[in-house]
Amino acid sequence: MTWTQGFFAIGYFIFFLLCAIALVWWQRRQRKTRKPFGDDTRLLRTAGETQLKIFTKFDEDFAQWLAIAAGVPALIVGTMLPLTLKMPGILQWAWLGLTVVVFVASFYFAVRWFAKKTEEMSNRYLGYFGERIVAEHLEPLKQQGWRIFHDVPCQNNGTKFNIDHIAVGPNGVFVIETKTRRKGGARPGFDDHKVYFDGRALVWPWGEDNHGLEQAERNAVWLKDTIKAEIGENIFVTPFLTLPGWWVENKPSRDSRLCRVVNSKVLAKFLPNGPATLGQKQIDALAAKLEARCRDVEY
Repeated sequence: MTWTQGFFAIGYFIFFLLCAIALVWWQRRQRKTRKPFGDDTRLLRTAGETQLKIFTKFDEDFAQWLAIAAGVPALIVGTMLPLTLKMPGILQWAWLGLTVVVFVASFYFAVRWFAKKTEEMSNRYLGYFGERIVAEHLEPLKQQGWRIFHDVPCQNNGTKFNIDHIAVGPNGVFVIETKTRRKGGARPGFDDHKVYFDGRALVWPWGEDNHGLEQAERNAVWLKDTIKAEIGENIFVTPFLTLPGWWVENKPSRDSRLCRVVNSKVLAKFLPNGPATLGQKQIDALAAKLEARCRDVEY
């Protein structure tokens, strides 16, 4: 492809894009329609709202990623290869060899980059689906007067984050962090579907880590401080880490952290256990504040 052909292709693409945008704009003006609801309509967040938005953005950008990953190596070789004929005879083979090396290197990194993007896309959807599973397991609590909120937007010292689930009921306030992890190979002596919690760390079939534990505890502290600041109540917040699809076993330990770890299936039975600590007025006040935070989904 010559430079003239390349510029023509780019120009045609830009012209086509502008014409398509103009046509869509004109069609909308011709319809003279409007949304059936007000511009100020806001819906409550659903489980995995943030993960779904990120996944949707990934899905929209997928074709662009593919074009970049495939196009960059082709653009490099298409630019360097024609220059071979302009080189002095003694340098042509050297330049050709350099072109091949640069193409192979760019092709390798482009494929790795594209694979990383698609893996992240897959992980985001897995996380979204896991949060939906936990939300369904929390649903029975609503029949007992509990208020459940998902993907609660938060901010601490300018840093934005979200809490996967907050449950408010007579037995207290609970923040629930969801971590959805794939099952795979296991070490000798370990089952590939079981994770153990020894009071301090998670013991997976492949190793140990604290993934999600500290996050849940930080979220609980943040929510406790926020409740104190917003409604003037000093209410304890219990952090939970839930692992959808995993068999969770707790090992006795003298050294235990605040966060509890359970399979999401037992949440609806586990949370109502224990004495009642909140009155209806407290539950309503907390629910009003949380609903105001979560009612921000717009068209």
